Amino acid sequence: MTKLYSLLAMAIILCLAIFASCNSNNKEQNAKKVVLDTVSLSSKSFALAYQDGQKIVATSIDTMKQISFGGATDPSISPDGNKLAYTVTDSAGERSIWIADLENKSQLQVHADSKNYYGAVWSADGVHIAFSVLNEKNIWKIGLVKNDNTGFIMLDGHSETYVNSPTWKSKNEIVAHDLNNLYTFNLNGEIINTTPLKNLIGAAYHIAGDNIFFYANQGKTIIFSAYFGPGVPELHGKANAVFAMDLLSKDVQRISPNGMNVSNLFVTADDRIFFSGAEKPFTESKIYFSDLNGHTKTIVDKGTNPTGALK
Repeated sequence: MTKLYSLLAMAIILCLAIFASCNSNNKEQNAKKVVLDTVSLSSKSFALAYQDGQKIVATSIDTMKQISFGGATDPSISPDGNKLAYTVTDSAGERSIWIADLENKSQLQVHADSKNYYGAVWSADGVHIAFSVLNEKNIWKIGLVKNDNTGFIMLDGHSETYVNSPTWKSKNEIVAHDLNNLYTFNLNGEIINTTPLKNLIGAAYHIAGDNIFFYANQGKTIIFSAYFGPGVPELHGKANAVFAMDLLSKDVQRISPNGMNVSNLFVTADDRIFFSGAEKPFTESKIYFSDLNGHTKTIVDKGTNPTGALK
């Protein structure tokens, strides 16, 4: 981890290339491939991807190099560090997910039966991605597709339940919430467990659509974000923070520092916690790393929306 910290903390020279969004009135060209013009990244493994303003940056583990590209949001790096899923928004405001292969420069649009889907999250084995998708009734659901762009399904697709912020509980289970309940889905799209959030984390933690839940420590711990504590005048409400809860004892540990407002949270399948947050005056976010014991370290001085690959 020392090597990873030092590499990620450095101000690394941008030396590869820029992705640029295609401009066209045709949606197929608008919500679109971004042009990758870079040397081969064969045998390079990327450790971290994050957002810096209107561009995405991916940083390698074994070199001091980055790639970056604009016109995309919601970076999601694959567990092996070789692929990057991202969201592109077209001129009509419709979103779609694309996957770039960082080694051979190929790109593909994820097939989903919707005009609005975003926020890909990889399974730990890299076989599937889950994401938020709007169905024909304008209800937010969870989409699931294989990494070869086949087998798309919409989880619990015909119910009236809105769900937010999918993550992977295991390689065969996905969790998402509706502000009141945490649902567990299997790969067939069925709800196999429903847990009221007030029973899980208590009433002191306030949940919004962008709050997120990760299982860690072999399913014994939940890492989650929530709005907590007194109101902050500059934020016109409570600050968002990261917490870890032991599911057996119900003990809760705060992971993000006091005084910080967290914007994004991601936990790898090997229990490394990444989050972005800003301190007063809450104008610029940094990216932080923490272990399950709350030992927190700054790794990027400017950025949001971090996502990490496996070690």
